[in-house]
Amino acid sequence: MTNVSATPEKIELRRRLFGLGEKALEQDGWRLERIPGSGKSSVRRAIRNGESRVVSIRTTQDTWIAFPRSTDDAGWVTLDDVDAVIVVTVDDREAPKWAAVYMVGAEEMRQRFDRAYHARKDAGHSVPAGRGIWVSMFAQEDPEVVGTIGGGIAVGKEPMLRVRLSDDDDLPVALTVETTEAPLTIAEAKKRLALSFGVDPEKVRITIEG
Repeated sequence: MTNVSATPEKIELRRRLFGLGEKALEQDGWRLERIPGSGKSSVRRAIRNGESRVVSIRTTQDTWIAFPRSTDDAGWVTLDDVDAVIVVTVDDREAPKWAAVYMVGAEEMRQRFDRAYHARKDAGHSVPAGRGIWVSMFAQEDPEVVGTIGGGIAVGKEPMLRVRLSDDDDLPVALTVETTEAPLTIAEAKKRLALSFGVDPEKVRITIEG
């Protein structure tokens, strides 16, 4: 749960993930517009059948996302100004093979970040205004572990879109949609189950009976 290093590979992956978030919305029937004067590169207006939502598209290459507190410590930068958050996350920090897109209501997200913020403050952690607080997409909350509070954002949610990250393609439109035709390995099955239940793949045990 650290800021992404500005290597060319990381920058390119971030661009692709952001494009995937836009693609997922468009495939769901939303038309996207930039908001003049917003000053926030992640924010878009999404319009569908007369309905308009302000969304923030966030990408993560380590399965954690962050929003900073406002300078007056009264709320959240960006998060307080949107109706929904579109999170595009990879499946593995070290060797990502898949990406998934989730739409999360801003109210739920604010509640999660509020819990994370107050848990850290109550535990005596320093939470400077303007600095991001990190919350996990898949690691569920454990009352005994302060850093997990607010987590599990993606647990139990169906992604809008899940795709395989191809090493050969460099455009969001060239990402390959998941297919079930290829045989499923034990390692991949563990990763998928771990992703669904928010646990470490090493904690997953699979028994096959003939």
